[in-house]
Amino acid sequence: MTVDSSMSSGYCSLDEELEDCFFTAKTAFFRNVQSKQPSKNVCKVVEETQHPPTLQEIKQKIDSYNSLEKHCLGMKLSEDGTYTGFIKVHLKLRRPVTVPAGIRPQSIYDAIKEVNPAATTDKRTSFYLPLDAIKQLHISSSTTVSEVIQGLLKKFMVVDNPHKFALFKRMHKDGQVLFQKLSIADCPLYLRLLAGPDTEALSFVLKENETGEVEWDAFSIPELQNFLTILEKEEQDKIHQVQKKYDTFRQKLQAALRESQGKPG
Repeated sequence: MTVDSSMSSGYCSLDEELEDCFFTAKTAFFRNVQSKQPSKNVCKVVEETQHPPTLQEIKQKIDSYNSLEKHCLGMKLSEDGTYTGFIKVHLKLRRPVTVPAGIRPQSIYDAIKEVNPAATTDKRTSFYLPLDAIKQLHISSSTTVSEVIQGLLKKFMVVDNPHKFALFKRMHKDGQVLFQKLSIADCPLYLRLLAGPDTEALSFVLKENETGEVEWDAFSIPELQNFLTILEKEEQDKIHQVQKKYDTFRQKLQAALRESQGKPG
């Protein structure tokens, strides 16, 4: 699998307002559930029965796919029945990732020799990846979701546990954007082949792996300390926002009082 710039059991609409999600150290996401009405986007359990396609069926699908692909990113079938092609992955990570501190970016030599610069230092730091960045992957039909996630993390030299992340497929259905979490054994290129090249019909998104419970053992001490720092910063930012809001109200009220007092009774 090369990288360059450029199922679980049900479907869910996961596009929730950011104001209702507080991504801090204490949970994967704090949900503001006290004042929120039950979501109208209900998970729908979908049972799918799939049969392995024949070689002839695969060839027909690839020919159809390539006839629709307009960006020279077609799929190529090998004699053994496997095939290669491209997928694009949108990165929607709302929490910082952990990377080695003070090392140079990966060079072409490192990539060819499979040298991992992250293994050269024990120092770590955290930062936010650009939201909704897109990475294009060249993979084979046998490449699994697990391998895609590991490949993306290696590209960015992220040293976090791959189990902290999950790959979703995003679809549009009945005017809604639906997400389905993929199993680590699923093969994204096969899903791409079935859906065709239209990214509106199917696209892939890397997100945090939300299990409902925080696996604290998966975090290192520096990570936990960094989360506390982020929590304190979020708290101070929220305090400043509230203070600014009420300062503005106070100024408007004082201006209204001065205006009313200046008018003849």
